Amino acid sequence: MTRRNDEAEATEAPVSLTRRTLFKALGAATAATTGASLLPGCGAKSSDQGAENLGFAEIPHALDFRHHLPEGYSADLLLRWGDPLDAFAGRFVPEKLDAKEQARRFGYNNDFIAFMPLDPDAGPGEGDRHCQSQNSARGLLCVNHEYTQPHLMFAGYTEASSVRGTSDAHIAVEQQACGHSVVEIEQTNDGWQPVLGSPYNRRITLTTAMEIVGAAAGDKRLQTSEDPSGTQVFGTVGNCAGGKTPWGTVLIAEEGFGGAFQGDPDNVADEVEARNHHAFGIEEGNRNWGDYDRRFDITVEPNEPNRFGWMVEYDPYDPESKPRKLTGLGRFEHEGFTVVSKPGEPVVAYGGDDDEHQFVYRFVSSDVYRPGENDHNRQLLTAGTLYAGQFREGGAGTWLPLVFGQGPLTPENGFRNQADVLIDCRRAAKLLGATPMDRPEDVETNPVNDCTYVMLTKNKKRQAGDENPANPRARNTAGHVLEIVPPGRNGLRDHANDTFHWNTFLLGGNPNAEDPAERGAYGQQQPGNISTHGWFANPDNVAFDGLGNMWIATDGCEDFGFHDGLWAMATEGERRAAPKHFFGCPQGGEICGPEFTPDGKTLFVAVQHPADADNSTFDTPLHRWPDNDPQLPPRPSVLAIRRDDGGSVGS
Repeated sequence: MTRRNDEAEATEAPVSLTRRTLFKALGAATAATTGASLLPGCGAKSSDQGAENLGFAEIPHALDFRHHLPEGYSADLLLRWGDPLDAFAGRFVPEKLDAKEQARRFGYNNDFIAFMPLDPDAGPGEGDRHCQSQNSARGLLCVNHEYTQPHLMFAGYTEASSVRGTSDAHIAVEQQACGHSVVEIEQTNDGWQPVLGSPYNRRITLTTAMEIVGAAAGDKRLQTSEDPSGTQVFGTVGNCAGGKTPWGTVLIAEEGFGGAFQGDPDNVADEVEARNHHAFGIEEGNRNWGDYDRRFDITVEPNEPNRFGWMVEYDPYDPESKPRKLTGLGRFEHEGFTVVSKPGEPVVAYGGDDDEHQFVYRFVSSDVYRPGENDHNRQLLTAGTLYAGQFREGGAGTWLPLVFGQGPLTPENGFRNQADVLIDCRRAAKLLGATPMDRPEDVETNPVNDCTYVMLTKNKKRQAGDENPANPRARNTAGHVLEIVPPGRNGLRDHANDTFHWNTFLLGGNPNAEDPAERGAYGQQQPGNISTHGWFANPDNVAFDGLGNMWIATDGCEDFGFHDGLWAMATEGERRAAPKHFFGCPQGGEICGPEFTPDGKTLFVAVQHPADADNSTFDTPLHRWPDNDPQLPPRPSVLAIRRDDGGSVGS
């Protein structure tokens, strides 16, 4: 979710063609047939689901300084970087921003969004009651803040000068601008508004105390001079996508954490950790956070990076609760983990490792989900088995358990215990024979057909001869989407089963492209099934509405000459995998975190890094969306989208 093609050229106004990895350091075509495995899919072939229920007027591809919506829709500008969370913070003045002030304000580069309903009759610790209320007019908006960009946040920097030259004061602000925000919001006669001063409002940052739980907690590789126990850590970073649980907690991912650390891994005495640090992009030329906060220098604290790269669970309904890092879900560049729960059955969670040639994962809890038993349910993600996906020819698939002592996960291959397997999850999955994928990002289950969908953004590193059945294109610049079909029928699928089938749901790209690496394939390829503006590239986040329609957010369409945005499509019926273009970002921006209210009448979206372009800085930005105020820089923002007539979004 934090990268862009660095080779292609946009066809309109100048844009940045180098997508910023988290705290980026300086310097750092053969395809299968276009119809590859585009099978009928998860549900009944005769299903009419989605045939007529996406009735909005499609918007065109574009590239300008505005956001775009279909006719008959409006967007409330709900939250922007620097907006206050309490009634006393006052007006946002970037030049006067310090760390203490940032801790009271909405963070930077908003990503994942969870809307958590508020039941006026429920209290702290009753998250399941709040969620069951389905209140769509008042709730908590829980938002990730993935990474910071000093050259767009503060005066006086270029992108190059901010890599190793950010001041201590500005690094302190950055550490408070990362992480997560919890903001109570309500729908009023004037649209959606934040509730300033709400007791629920909260910032989770790089100085927030957290617990480390699960099989790796307390291991010597998680111990540092500040925490000899290996069970406590300050903060979270690289917070990309996430998930929600039916017991009312929120999961937030740690993705591009390696760029927050500096130091040469070859100067670390322990060879295991040196290899580990190289694998996550820790370099001497990374951002200079370690000069300000020594725990981010691996030559000072070589184990500190092992305390990042996890999923974090917290209770938004209890602002005094302590977040927990869940080691049982593995350590890698998490895009997110999303939960499938059925009464009396184990909880299953799906996630992806957002890097080239990395893997899709599944977690199955040891115990079962018991509705209403919150104390029990809140332990479900701390004990269970993590699996990596193997996608084989003909659509067969197997989940491979990552368990110490099984198969190659033994001392002979450098694993001491289960903690090693979880900390070095990537290496374990590779040894087991999991399928290397084209940057697996969001992995979510459709609540209507009970199938799971994997967003594969792209993989320019895959060469001819290196393709596999589930990733059929060499130098895959446009990405694709897979559909995982567990055994069973719609609504009753066995997600805990170790076997599955899979289909290629769609191939991103222009259906008329000459280059096979960019040639898209959608739906049944019937005339009229996809418009000139219906195709897209680089699927990233995904959400589902109440009818089971899929809504895909993209990251990289500017490389194809138009804005990133949101496309909606049916998952069954005649118009299965036939997208319609719903939302477009301002230039340089990426859309993240699509999230519906329970009634489907509001769609929240996060616009990340607007005006992120070559030579665009705080002093001379490409544009100043959303405020268009000469006194303010471009600001990452959350929008609340509604139909003007009050109907369901998309219908």
